[in-house]
Amino acid sequence: MARKGTSMRLTSSRISSLLLSMFATFASFYVAGRLWQESQTRVHLISELHRVTGQGKSAISVDDTLKIIACREQKKTLAALEMELSAARQEGFVPKRNTDGTETKKRPLVVIGIMTSLGNKKKRDAVRQAWMGTGASLKKIETEKGVIARFVIGRSANKGDSMDKSIDAENSQTDDFIILDNVVEAPEEASKKVKLFFAYASDRWDAQFYAKANDNIYVNMDALGSTLAAHLGNPRAYIGCMKSGEVFSEPNQKWYEPEWWKFGDKKSYFRHAYGEMYVITHALARFVSINRDILHSYAHDDVSTGSWFVGLDVKHVDEGKFCCSAWSSGRDTAGWYGLHGQITRTETKHDIGSENGGRDKTGEASQRIQISTPIGRLSGSPYIL
Repeated sequence: MARKGTSMRLTSSRISSLLLSMFATFASFYVAGRLWQESQTRVHLISELHRVTGQGKSAISVDDTLKIIACREQKKTLAALEMELSAARQEGFVPKRNTDGTETKKRPLVVIGIMTSLGNKKKRDAVRQAWMGTGASLKKIETEKGVIARFVIGRSANKGDSMDKSIDAENSQTDDFIILDNVVEAPEEASKKVKLFFAYASDRWDAQFYAKANDNIYVNMDALGSTLAAHLGNPRAYIGCMKSGEVFSEPNQKWYEPEWWKFGDKKSYFRHAYGEMYVITHALARFVSINRDILHSYAHDDVSTGSWFVGLDVKHVDEGKFCCSAWSSGRDTAGWYGLHGQITRTETKHDIGSENGGRDKTGEASQRIQISTPIGRLSGSPYIL
């Protein structure tokens, strides 16, 4: 019995060894086959790459091949886009639509808000004739020079009266107003008016600059464009005729500041741009728009504007070209324009570094110079610039 059991164990052991040998043999054949198949695939890819690209033989992986194919697809897409761009250039770029529904081919350079009053129609007509234009000429200035000019006005204290209706009628003919319904047209509302202009203009137009101007100055837009172009690289530029004038604390003085006590014992204003015309960048205009409800207003709009930027990282640009004002002296501007073909320009000699900011103790301009200029040269001769 012992021998029989031993014989059976030997037989079983031989069978197991044989099966293990067979399994190992089959496994070897399978691995060898897979390696051979992969090598054939690799050889095929290399030969195809060599055939298509003309490059010499090299060791290259499947991943590398797929990268090359993807790169070629990107080149095809780029070539198609370049063809579409070339066709678009021939036909003209598709104009970008602004939030106000108007169409422009490029971003406006500057939006000029011309502060005007209810009874100043003759001044507005003189500005339209001199440099702003009307109708097609106004639109041409916008598209060719990137300058958008609008008269900025509030409402009468008695809303809906004849003065309001007159402004509405004028605007229906000229379409060149920004009418601020929440501003009462009064001297004490000047700061609020300027603040809401910057807010409104920056909400409506995506311009690079925003300018406040008075309706008694004449702007050479070519000179203005070249001046502003020099500051395109500064996102927080505050440009104007800078001064730090005296704060007048007596109510009988012309430039009286009711909050004079906020400016310390010396009662001198912080650095700010003189009020005839000054310019701020898009970023500063957006700051005014966002914070319009909490920005404080002083008695004068130029001081108020300067105060809004005191705590900001702003570049104050003292631009001498903004220091000259232009208006008629003792005559109606529009009548003088039509009758005589010239205007008398009164320039304020502005002492930028003086303690009183170019005004004497009564608040009047320190010195004036009378200059007569042919009206035919208004568009080509510098006035505010």
